[in-house]
Formats: sequence, structure tokens, C-alpha cells
Amino acid sequence: MDMMGGGKSGYERLGGAKLSLVDVIAQSVGFMGPVFSTAFIIPLIVGIISATGKGAGVAAPLSVLLAGIGVFALGWIVAQYAKRIHAAGSLYDYVSNGLGRTIGAATGWLYYGGTIVLTTGLGVLIGGYVHDTLQMEYNVEPLPIWAWNVVWALLLFGFLYFGVQLSTRSQLTLALVSALAVLAFSIYVISQAENDVGRAFNPNEAPDGMTGVLFGILYGVLIFVGFETAANLAEETRNPKRAIPRAVLTSVVVVAIFYLVTSYAQVAGFGFSVQTFASAAAAPLFALASPASAGGFGSTTLVRVMEVVVLLDIMAVGIGAAVASTRGLFAMGRDRRLPKPLAAVSKRYETPVGAIVFLLVIQAAFIVATEFWDDLFALPDLPHYFSIFAWASTFGGFALVVVYLLMAVGALVGLRDHPRYAGVVIAAIVGIALTGGAIYGSFAEVPSPTILAPIYALVWAGIGLLFMLVIRGREPARVALADLSTGEEG
Repeated sequence: MDMMGGGKSGYERLGGAKLSLVDVIAQSVGFMGPVFSTAFIIPLIVGIISATGKGAGVAAPLSVLLAGIGVFALGWIVAQYAKRIHAAGSLYDYVSNGLGRTIGAATGWLYYGGTIVLTTGLGVLIGGYVHDTLQMEYNVEPLPIWAWNVVWALLLFGFLYFGVQLSTRSQLTLALVSALAVLAFSIYVISQAENDVGRAFNPNEAPDGMTGVLFGILYGVLIFVGFETAANLAEETRNPKRAIPRAVLTSVVVVAIFYLVTSYAQVAGFGFSVQTFASAAAAPLFALASPASAGGFGSTTLVRVMEVVVLLDIMAVGIGAAVASTRGLFAMGRDRRLPKPLAAVSKRYETPVGAIVFLLVIQAAFIVATEFWDDLFALPDLPHYFSIFAWASTFGGFALVVVYLLMAVGALVGLRDHPRYAGVVIAAIVGIALTGGAIYGSFAEVPSPTILAPIYALVWAGIGLLFMLVIRGREPARVALADLSTGEEG
């Protein structure tokens, strides 16, 4: 691997502007993982498997709609920043612009720590998912779980190292195939089920009325986590000032529509009965795809198809999280807020090889720990690999929501010269309310050990703040390199 440093400026650079609007949309959609969220997070919105036991019930689509509106407000803030800042640091630079470089750097520590944990948690989940699916559906076991995890890690290295377009086009293919399959099936379920759209959007249908809807919104934020990650590719995108804002807002709208259809299909498919939904809580999508004799709308073959498309989407999420992580590590290494080797760039492929290698080392550590440390983050009645993923997703999701909150607060200062400042204020208020509520929901009535994950994330944030008070870094690339900013530094 040849590596190159910076040019005459002394600042390392990624590859040239190669990515199109479609590529960066694929990044945001891929990270959000609409099929994975439909399969495993919508039950949290309903409330039947949430840590608190509270949720929106059959009014889950209403919670999805309101969460989507709130996330769109956050996306609008990201879009305004993306018109000004085109560096790989994404939200790290946005928060720095609004709240100062030390808070911004600590935010980057939290944000990319969260995306790394999400990436490596998914890397452990994929191996277990493939192994158990082959064993249960086909009674074969060609490789142990750890070996499948190694196979995925090697594939992930290839996606990341051999050019950014390989990463984005792979996400596009995986996410598009899986999403179209699940969308078509959801529309079929709606056509066969008894429909009552009014119930799905009536807060009185929630177990605790509007309170239940609000708890549903708290979990609803999780299905949009990653919407902003197109901005991590601004440096590698053609006309980022135009493409990144469009990608972020388009991704939120398209995925929100997808979630509205699929969440409605689930509540309608289970006859608007929370009790019936609860009988398939662990995997409602697979239950709906099962044969009619088992209460579904499909067949054994369709269940297997759904299992494959969920795997494809998990892979897309893994690639998206890894792309975001490596670009963030690169950006903070370039600014010398993290060790310089993280900013190393492949001379041939112009990808952040230092950050890629670091990420894969962390992934290897997760694989080893999962294999040999059975008590690590173990949760009752769950396979160990899924327990590791559950902790990782809770930690990572919480970390990103905290960063969204800081970005919304910082926008009041960082975008104070915006020509439509009233819009900034409204979007910031909506974003603060949404993320503040989600943070509250991460602690309110949440039992141990689940509550420990957000606590650990806050501890990690505190460590990052102390670290950044000591490691001052150098002038950020967005300031030092003229093409990475419009110069509107708020």
C-alpha cells in the first residue's frame, strides 16, 4: 500500500471529486438501512420489545411521520452547513463552526466513536446472522461464526480501500435491491389486509395516547440515524455545495416514505392488533412473509428471500457506517486532533488507508472478544453476537443523537448570518426538541443493563472533551484549504 501525505499545503487530501448525486444519496440511505430498520426497529416504535415497554402501538406510522418531520429539520440544518463547508469532517466541522473548535473536536470524538462502534457491532452481527440462518433454514454449517465475521472484514476492507465509488455503488446496489423487494412485499400485504389508515394515524390508538406516540417518536429517531453521512463525502463529490444538501434532504424524504409504507403494512398485516404483533415481535417482517397457514401472506420461499434481502441491507449499513467512520478519522487526523497516521492516504486509490487499517483492527478486536469472552455485554435469552450488536447499536445510536443535538444548538450561532435565519431558529428548535426527547427516552424508565450503554457513551464523550483540551491540533483543513469552505465561518 503506497501512502501519500499532503501536497504543498502540508494537509493530506483524499481523491478528487468523483462522486455524483446518486453516489452520495446511496451513502445516506445505505447507512440508514431502511430494510434492517423495518425488520428490527419498527417493533421498538410499536413498543412491544422496547426497554420501557412503551410505544405507539398501532399508531406507529404516526410516530414515524412525526420523527421524519423532526429529522427533516435536522437535515435542513445539515444542508445549510453543507453549502458552506465541504471537508470530510462533516458534523465535526459543523459543530466546531457553531460551538468552537474544542467542543467540535470533542463532538467528533463522540460521533466517530459512535460510528466505529456501530460498524464493528454490525461486523459481529453479520457473521452470526449468516451462520444461524444457514443452520436453521438449511441445516448446514460450512463455517463457524467467527470465520464468517473474518470473511466480512476482508470484504469490508476491499469496499473501503479500492476506491470510494466501489463503496457507494456497492451500497446503492445492496440497499436498492433489498428496499425494492421489501417495498413490493409491503404493498402486497396492504392490498391483502383489512385497511384502516385512520387508526394508524390516530394518537388515541396508542396504548397511552399521545404519550405512547411520543415514546414511539423517540425510537423513531433511530431509524433515521445516518441521514447526514453523505456530508462525509463532500471532499470527494462533484459540486458538493449543490449535491450534498440535495442528497441529505432527498434521502430523508425517500426513506421516510418507505418507512410509512412498511410500518403501515406491519400494523395492517397484524390486523391492527398489538397482541398479534407481539406474537411475532422478534421478526415481524419474516412472520408476515410466512405461509398463510402460519398467519402470513407469503411462503417458505418468500421468508428465505426476506432473510437474504435483510442481509444485503445489513451489509449496506456496514459499508455506510465504515465509510463515515474512516472519513471522520481521516479528517480529525489531518487536523491533528487524532494521531497523524490516521490521515494516511493510499497513493493509488486515494482512500484513507490509515483510518481503514485502524477500523479493521478494532473490528478484529470485536471478533476476538465476541468469540472468547462469553460474558462480554451478555444479555439474557439472546445469542452472544446479537448481544454485542445490541450494545453497539445502543451506544452508537445514542452518541449520534447527542451530536445531532449539539449541531442543532450550534446552528443558532454558526448560521446566525444565514439569509433565512428565522428558518434556522425553527429548524433548531424542532431538532433540539426531537433529540432532547430521544436522549430523555434513553434514560427514562430504562432498566439495567440497557441503560449502561448511553451512560458509557457519555463517559466516552467526557474523555474526548478532556483529550481535546490537551490536544489542540492545528488550523482545521476547512479553514486552511480554500476549496473546502466558502469562507463563511459564522
